[in-house]
This record gives sequence, C-alpha cells and structure tokens, in this order.
Amino acid sequence: MVLDTADHVQWLKHYYFLRAAFSVSWVIAAFAIAPSSAVSAATLLVVYPAWDAAANYLDALCSGGLAQNRTQVLNVLVSLATTIAVILALQLSMNWVLGIFGAWAILSGLLQLGTAVRRWKRFGAQWAMVLSGGQSALAGGFFIFQASMPAVPSIANVAGYAAVGALYFLVSAVWLTVSTWRRSAVM
Repeated sequence: MVLDTADHVQWLKHYYFLRAAFSVSWVIAAFAIAPSSAVSAATLLVVYPAWDAAANYLDALCSGGLAQNRTQVLNVLVSLATTIAVILALQLSMNWVLGIFGAWAILSGLLQLGTAVRRWKRFGAQWAMVLSGGQSALAGGFFIFQASMPAVPSIANVAGYAAVGALYFLVSAVWLTVSTWRRSAVM
C-alpha cells in the first residue's frame, strides 16, 4: 500500500497513538500483574519484542512496502530474534533476559533513529522519534551493565524503558496532529 503524504501523516499519527497505547498498557500490566506471577512477567517479556516486530512490519507495509523501509525490515528481524532469545533466556536468568533486552534496545533504537531521520524531510515532526531512538540505544547500554551486576533484575527494569517509549510515541502523535492543524489553518 502506497500512501500520499497527507494519508501517510494520518497513518503515522494513528500508528504512533497505537504504539503509545500498547506501551502504556504493557507498563500497567508489568506493574499490576507481573509482580504476582512469574508466568505473567515472562509472557509480557516475550510479548514486548514480538509486538515491536509486528508493529514495525505493519508500519513498513503501510509506508511504501518492505523494499522502501529497510531499517524497519531489519528492526522486524532484530525484534523477532529478540523474542526467541528472550524465550530461551527465561530458562536461564533475568540477568540474561535484561542483557538481551539491552542488546535489542541498542539495535532497535539505532534502527528507529534511522527510520526517523529518513522520514524527517518528508513528514517533519520526527524529532521525538530521533530522541527515542538515541535514548533507546543509551538505555540498552545501561541494561547490559545492569545485567552484569549480581542483583537480579525484574520486569520493572524494562517497564521504565517502555514508559519512556510510550511518551515518545505520544509526543510524536500529538506533534504530527498539531502540525497538521497548523498547516490546515494557514491554507
């Protein structure tokens, strides 16, 4: 599906709102349900990168197709590999899981940054996605450091990261909405 610029901006607004809503829901579940159930925490830790893979795939399809969105295709592959790695790491320890989340945050953050930079000229309002990608990469390094410590991490370590991601997606959606309103008012 190839969208014109106005339709693409509309798609991105919906997409960013959807990403924000999912992340907020995931964070709420992480704090409300996961502490009382190891199975729930494990499920949430597997679902998070799987959702990211699905969301990037959908966005790539709706943004001109897979051939035009290589950073997102790579992000899909990285997120799918992360999903599998998290399933395997859950058998070992939460330190392994957090280390895998760290590597994923670095790679997916840099790929998100690349996607945002590519979109900036055409759609504007991508500064929050640029910041999000950079912050994700930095957070990934911190996750890897935390994973190397003797303390056993919990899903709360990832929930803070997801909450910040939700904020960036929400800011991007609102910024695109305001930008569209401004352009409409000028015309």
